[in-house]
Amino acid sequence: MQIGKDGGVLANWEIRLVKAMLDRGQWNDQQILAYFTRPTRSVNHRAIGEIRKGTRGKAIDIATKDELDRFLLTWPEIDPQTGLSLLGDELLIKAREAMVAAVHTFNGAGLYFRTEIFIVTAMIAWTYLFHAFFKSKGIDYRYYSGSGKEKMLQLTPSGAEKYWDLSQCMSSSHCPIDGGMKANLVFLLELRHEIEHRMTSRIDDAVSAKLQACAINFNTTIKATFGLQYGLERRLPIALQFVVFSADQRNLIKATSSLPSNVVTMVEAFHGRMTPEEQGDPQFAYRVAFVPKMVNRAATADEAIEFIKADSETAEALNQVLFKETEKKKYGAKQIVSMMQKEGYIKFNLHRNSELWRSLDAKNPSKGFGVEILGGVWCWYQTWVSKVRQHCEENAALYGKAGENA
Repeated sequence: MQIGKDGGVLANWEIRLVKAMLDRGQWNDQQILAYFTRPTRSVNHRAIGEIRKGTRGKAIDIATKDELDRFLLTWPEIDPQTGLSLLGDELLIKAREAMVAAVHTFNGAGLYFRTEIFIVTAMIAWTYLFHAFFKSKGIDYRYYSGSGKEKMLQLTPSGAEKYWDLSQCMSSSHCPIDGGMKANLVFLLELRHEIEHRMTSRIDDAVSAKLQACAINFNTTIKATFGLQYGLERRLPIALQFVVFSADQRNLIKATSSLPSNVVTMVEAFHGRMTPEEQGDPQFAYRVAFVPKMVNRAATADEAIEFIKADSETAEALNQVLFKETEKKKYGAKQIVSMMQKEGYIKFNLHRNSELWRSLDAKNPSKGFGVEILGGVWCWYQTWVSKVRQHCEENAALYGKAGENA
């Protein structure tokens, strides 16, 4: 695999075709060059001359007559919407197609496991996007074993080169994303590890804000790294809804839905490692409040959604109405666990906390134990801390309280 800075180096298959075109003698160097340049990749004008002289790609075989004829017959083999080459820009095309498929699947009617499908497909999309970016910058994203003279490419059982997985892409110093974007992907990767190969209850409502952020982050990144013309806005229209949920209906849906305890523990543990600012970052979890609105102006009467700047007076007033809270002291699950362990209940952990609140339906708003704050993060009130402490006192031996029989 040949990788060049800014994608300017011809791949082996292209060098084979250039040699065949030179051998046929119907084109000059500039005409041949035109067949291999495109918006996402420019090739230095000296490249064809170097191949002609044998100073570039000397060890690469010439393409056959049939291969050249097939190339010329299908050229330019491009995506008509973006101008991307189906061969040369394969990674970028696959990245876009995978994310489109992920969103279409999630928005499709009648699917019960759409979150799981979205996460798996979106992770594939991000992996291809990172590979396309690394390739364009001349960064080798293949796995190696050993070092120095002993350094060797890792291969699959069938002999193909092994490329970085998503985790390795994000850990690279060349990764084009950071902050909330990276936190969002790390969260979804951890969630995927929890749910893969397992039967789960529907988790759409619990993580939908993260999925929305994932899609928006992908669109932002592909435009920032490759160009505005590769955004997915035109491919993914606004989804229409058949129903309007009242507050009572919404609470009922949330109350009757259930999550596996391992997923609850994973989500709470992940949130517990983050600051409130990190949790509220829209690149980590993106939320939009939809408010039915009657309009007086004919020009806006047909608009289903009106976008309001976050720092406007309208947004401030809307925020006060939608998210008004009484100022009670709030605690994260990780804080509560730390408090109990400092009090001697060393075996009380996040999983035990999850089991307890689930058994008591403690996240039911009518119980008054806590609240879901802006950003979708659940926080507990002092009433829940007291409840947990009472539970630990009644089960001191179970949680290893000092001085008790474990």
